[in-house]
Amino acid sequence: MTTTSTPRVQNLEKAALRGEPSHVWRYGQQRRLDMIVHALPFDTRRVLVDGCGVGMYVRQLAELGYNPIGLDIDFERVQEGTHDGIEQLHAAAGEALPYPAESFDAVLSHEVIEHVSDDRQAAREMLRVLRPGGRAIVFCPNRLYPFETHGHYWRGQYHFGNTPLINYLPDSLRNKFAPHVRAYTRRGIRRLFDSPTARVIAHTQIYPGYDNVVARRPALGKLLRSITYALEHTPLRVFGLSHFLVVEKVSA
Repeated sequence: MTTTSTPRVQNLEKAALRGEPSHVWRYGQQRRLDMIVHALPFDTRRVLVDGCGVGMYVRQLAELGYNPIGLDIDFERVQEGTHDGIEQLHAAAGEALPYPAESFDAVLSHEVIEHVSDDRQAAREMLRVLRPGGRAIVFCPNRLYPFETHGHYWRGQYHFGNTPLINYLPDSLRNKFAPHVRAYTRRGIRRLFDSPTARVIAHTQIYPGYDNVVARRPALGKLLRSITYALEHTPLRVFGLSHFLVVEKVSA
């Protein structure tokens, strides 16, 4: 899972391919957790965190009384979370979830689908493992956000950090600078879940948590939160950092 907080980047190649998972729990993560819990079906028990990183959301959901299972393609991250005492973490790819059909009440995909090899197949797998009435809750990068938060390539070298305006370029140019990660238009992310067994319950865009800004300059960070969170209730939400999409599985 990817975060806009400053990560402990130990392996730039891995960061380029898979993003950096959250290692700390701050305001931005808590805000998203509140959105997740609000979107869960009322009778939710089993939740799959699909692309769990080191398991931060698995831990938080377990503390709230749910029965979460975390899955990540990176065995080292799963191992790290397990060593930190987080239970039920598995290593596997999101395109081939190792669970029977209709196993979960909800699937959380938090800033992950942009990194997988086959995003359409990953979306199909989310729907497959959901029981009817279950929901997929997806956060993913918004193509209209002014910065590419996953870094960029220049002359064959990866540069970590926020890069302005890359996502505003045509695909042919954008994919030269950021071939390692996708960013989705509103239509593009919804298209992944275009299925007779799926219906969109909610879809909006949200702005960042600004945790690093608040840590360095509290007044400025809180002002940014106040302004941009107000924009989420206006048409200018379309320039937010991430899509927040909730898809419910229905009977075919």
